[in-house]
Amino acid sequence: MPDESVKVAVRVRPFNQREKDRGSKCIIGMDGGQTTISNPEATGEEPKKFAFDYSYWSHSGFIEREDMVLEPDKPSSKYASQDIVFKDLGQGVLDNAFEGYNCSLFAYGQTGSGKSFSMVGYGPNRGIVPITCDELFKTIHANKDPNRKFEVTFSMLEIYNEQVRDLLSKDNPKGGLQVRQNPKLGLFYVQSQKKVPVGSYDEIAKRMEQGTASRTVASTAMNATSSRAHTVVTIVFDQIIKGDEGETKKSSVMNLVDLAGSERADSTGATGDRLKEGANINKSLSALGNVISALADLSMGKKKIMVPYRDSVLTKLLQNALGGNSKTIMIAALSPADINYDETLGTLRYADRAKKIKNKAVVNENPMDKLIRELREENDRLKAAMTGGVVLADQKNMSKEEIEKMKKEMEEEIRAQLMANSDALQEQTVSWDDRLKESRKETDEDGSSGVQKKKQKVPHFYNLNEDPMLSGVVVYLLEKDKVMVGRTDADPKPDIVLSGLSILKQHAVIAKKGKDFEISQSTPGAKIKVNGVPISGSHTMQHLDRILYGSNHLYVFVNPVNPVSAPDTPKEVSYNFAQSEIAKSKGFNTDGKGLTKDQIQAQEQVLELLPMVSEVNAISEELDKKRSFEVILMSAAAQEGGLMTEKSTKVMIKMKNLVNDNTWLWERGKFMNRRYLIQDLYQNFLNGDESCLNLPKEEDPFWEPTEDVLIGTANVFLQSLAYALDFDDRLCITDYKGQEEGNLYVTVSPCAQNGKPLDEDYFVDDPCELLGKPYHLKVMVRTADINKSRFARGIKVRYKFYKDTDYSETPMIKGTLSPEFNNSKIFSLPSICQDHLDFFETNCITFMVYGIQEDTAEPTRGTKTTKQLREDDNRDKPELRRRNTSFALDTGADQSQLKAEYAVLVRKFDRLAQKEKRLQQLCSEWNSKPTGEKQFEPFYRAVTAVAKSTGTRLKTRVQTLQKSQHNADDTISLYAFGEEEEEMALEAQNNDGVISYDKIAQHQGINGLPPKHHKEEDVLQAQRAVQMKNGSATKSGGSGGSSGGSSGGEQQQSKACVIQ
Repeated sequence: MPDESVKVAVRVRPFNQREKDRGSKCIIGMDGGQTTISNPEATGEEPKKFAFDYSYWSHSGFIEREDMVLEPDKPSSKYASQDIVFKDLGQGVLDNAFEGYNCSLFAYGQTGSGKSFSMVGYGPNRGIVPITCDELFKTIHANKDPNRKFEVTFSMLEIYNEQVRDLLSKDNPKGGLQVRQNPKLGLFYVQSQKKVPVGSYDEIAKRMEQGTASRTVASTAMNATSSRAHTVVTIVFDQIIKGDEGETKKSSVMNLVDLAGSERADSTGATGDRLKEGANINKSLSALGNVISALADLSMGKKKIMVPYRDSVLTKLLQNALGGNSKTIMIAALSPADINYDETLGTLRYADRAKKIKNKAVVNENPMDKLIRELREENDRLKAAMTGGVVLADQKNMSKEEIEKMKKEMEEEIRAQLMANSDALQEQTVSWDDRLKESRKETDEDGSSGVQKKKQKVPHFYNLNEDPMLSGVVVYLLEKDKVMVGRTDADPKPDIVLSGLSILKQHAVIAKKGKDFEISQSTPGAKIKVNGVPISGSHTMQHLDRILYGSNHLYVFVNPVNPVSAPDTPKEVSYNFAQSEIAKSKGFNTDGKGLTKDQIQAQEQVLELLPMVSEVNAISEELDKKRSFEVILMSAAAQEGGLMTEKSTKVMIKMKNLVNDNTWLWERGKFMNRRYLIQDLYQNFLNGDESCLNLPKEEDPFWEPTEDVLIGTANVFLQSLAYALDFDDRLCITDYKGQEEGNLYVTVSPCAQNGKPLDEDYFVDDPCELLGKPYHLKVMVRTADINKSRFARGIKVRYKFYKDTDYSETPMIKGTLSPEFNNSKIFSLPSICQDHLDFFETNCITFMVYGIQEDTAEPTRGTKTTKQLREDDNRDKPELRRRNTSFALDTGADQSQLKAEYAVLVRKFDRLAQKEKRLQQLCSEWNSKPTGEKQFEPFYRAVTAVAKSTGTRLKTRVQTLQKSQHNADDTISLYAFGEEEEEMALEAQNNDGVISYDKIAQHQGINGLPPKHHKEEDVLQAQRAVQMKNGSATKSGGSGGSSGGSSGGEQQQSKACVIQ
């Protein structure tokens, strides 16, 4: 038949509850086969358009019937129900199967986008797979042709971390099943995979339940993230047709693939990781993308393109589906929420490439005797090759070891192929009815149906999983008065057998107390949490309580005998609810009300990371890596330049060396990368590879070279710079938790271009006066006092100013906790603009204080296990326990900000107080005049002039010139308010800053300035008089003359004042 393109469909789901709570907006639009996506960050941008074979709108326009089936709410609704999707996609798979074509259907999309709903469905809303299987057997059972019989076999496997697990087998080898290549057909297959005969849809449903339960138990035991696993269901549908020339077999292989979540690994922080090979968390999806791109290029006519099927297990097994003998359909699941824009756009582009692939499907029809004969002939050839020894065609340039290794590999391939052929021959020789009978017997012995009936009346546990499809599939009945929980190697064997991280041999005991059940530790130190809170003694469980055993065995207790739940327990307990209460018990505020988009994202990251961190800590304990991990929230205040900006709370992971207290802060992407490698390391350990315990440190994902650690930050707010004021203060150094780590002494002051300080009374009443003028400031890092002794190895400070790209940095001071930096730097702004003033007004300089870390060891700690060290660490530092950590932007009452504002307000208050006193003086003078001398208009002009004047014209400093033997002088601050302000300023400007004494005396009052006394006490008394009367002297910085008088006791009167 001619080439046929892969059919591609996309489907958008409704908002989930979390998206509704946050007020998400829909970014997907659909019209016929066209799908559009709008960028929420660029509202004016044209939506991106894509064309597919089918675009299914399942976002809105539906209702739920009484039987919980979803259907369109009106005839004109464009809602695509499960039935519509099946008729377009599943029916085609079914029709092709009866014609003898291989068929493949795979679902792609990020976790939570609705892949499983389309493929499997929930409850009565069955998906493509169950409807297809049901319709297949309806057609088989309706067959009336005695010369045609049907055989259906079912298999189910999972691919996780490049390992293949048979979900229908109880015994999977360490390292997973081997993937082999058939030398004759060139196709890949899974060696020893179990293929079970099925005779009805109910039998397929039971086998799928069995596979799902197996997948759940395994993922929990191996700490595997279910969203990172691919599930492949294979249904082999054979039609045996009896004719005149014998029997003919028409065979169809249907591959139904639920791919892992396609969300991209967060590359932030992982790009610089030394262990880059772990950055691609899901290798197989990346390989699948490369295969699709290569096949699309081939279909477009490009030549000399190698399709990289061998790059992953998934692409090997899908080789036939993607580029060979198969009719293939892809359904891409889309999230409608604006927060998932990047992932959804990636899904659409992925699907757009897949639609360019062309396959060439043929009918698989062969005579039965020919198939058997070819199998026997191939077996004979393989046996001969084994007997005669493997001969390599080209042995040039190969060492003896390489030749032996290759011979061994070829012998293994031949032996595997012999086994596969023998299994195929046995299937042909054993009757179908006998094989089906044996399969049904195995299903009946499983007993899962009996458990489902009993749980309606018997208290029990059911599991919770991040994948809703895997929740509730594992059930443990509490039928005894005393139920033991532990590992399979415990003696006696527990009633509930768990395996995996932090599960002890004898972990917990559950005792019946009347209608209730109590849970307690079997072994001291066993990790058990009830509703997120660790327990140490016995605890009476209530209906729907959440129980966490070890690191990741999460269950819900159901008590039909006494169904009384604790207050605030939801009717349906979800995995997310259980994780949020664990986070809450650790001090994280999980209430999403009033949070911004960035803060909600941080909250979700915390809920995502907490179980991962728990898992990595458990692996660290089991492998004794002496490392501890913790989720931390880096507030805006703790980030460089983050305070008073739009920066949001940042979620990070702190790794701590428990032997020497060295710490590292990892961004989320780097931790995800390392976690993947740690999981891989642990999997190798479980597979018996003890070399993973002695890795070179450069290859160990738990090891990190020492680096300077951020002790804490201190912020200097710059509002004072807008008024040309200095900031000189002791700042508190706080870490990311707000804990005090020491003090930093800093000065930030306006200065001349050469760094010399400005007049200490210089002040700008309105920041706009600075516009267009050059501005220079000096940042001086003086000293620091650090609390923790381990930082005495070396301390330095880094900071940035304005839009600098590079850090300014002090020298590293070693051997002290009180370093004296005395490090200064001058920053110059050629011309002040509004952006500079806005920066001064709303921003700060964040000083980041770093300490040297050295890879030393405490002898007493080195002998302890990781578990003991973690217990010591938690016991020694109870004050560091988090309490109600908020996800909101941290703009709290920072002392430096308050002090900067205070300095400005004090200066403004001085001006206003002086103006008030001048007004009081005018009023007092008016009041003391005789009635006949009171003239209202001059008085009104004087009061109005003072009210409208600024008092800044004289630049605040006046020097009185004393003409005496000792030439004593005095400096006071002078503010002139009123009608004389303009006149006095003009006289000073035209007379080199000198103003006549008479004019000053007239303005200040005759007693306001020192007359002819030059003694120090007289000068100070005069200053106080000025300050008391007019509030004009706010600072006295001069030196009075000596107490001795002039020759003959004659005193000279000052003749002028100098404005400086």
